[in-house]
Amino acid sequence: MPMDNRTYLGIRIHNARKACSLTQQELSDETGVSIKMIQCIEGGKVNPSFEILFPIVNRLGLTTSNLFSVEPDEHEEEVNRFLGKFRACNRANQMVLLNTLDFLAEQLLALQGDDPSD
Repeated sequence: MPMDNRTYLGIRIHNARKACSLTQQELSDETGVSIKMIQCIEGGKVNPSFEILFPIVNRLGLTTSNLFSVEPDEHEEEVNRFLGKFRACNRANQMVLLNTLDFLAEQLLALQGDDPSD
């Protein structure tokens, strides 16, 4: 029997939350969505409105492509999970992360340019 849309959405939200190592309570605290609503979404019992779903998918780093596609790109999901964590940080910590990642990327690109096997 095919899975209904609410069940599919609930499984995707549940898996993304687990991949971010968040409990339902932590996701509730970080998004302002009640834990009861998160439980109902993950259980496939409700069809959440955009206003409810947006902070959840934003925190989990989900996009429409990896939320609704059957086989999302593995690396895209990893990047989006990081973006969800990034969005949960305050502005000062976001700048620390951006500067650190920028520096690391520059170093890796320099090393990559020196590697004759590339």
